[in-house]
Amino acid sequence: MAIHNRYKVMSNELEPKPTPSQPSVYQIRIKGYLDSQWSDWFEGLTITLEEDGNTLLSGPVADQAALHGLIKKVRDLGMPLVSVSPVEPGQADVPPQEGETK
Repeated sequence: MAIHNRYKVMSNELEPKPTPSQPSVYQIRIKGYLDSQWSDWFEGLTITLEEDGNTLLSGPVADQAALHGLIKKVRDLGMPLVSVSPVEPGQADVPPQEGETK
């Protein structure tokens, strides 16, 4: 019985708090440059070309299914996926400082 309670406590701590009215904001970084004409294909995400040769796709994503769909599109292009990061509210416009990782 103690094991059952332990798992129940663990699962309660990991449950995300749903916010159905607001989509989550994500940054998807891919290796190589992607032209801005791809913005519509990536559901209106902002495309930013970085100095290191990567492309940053950023913007709101409706849900996990939509996020997986975007990742599949990166795969279909044959471009290496560097990272997928959720952005905390209020930090979407703040780029990481040199040497800082998100």
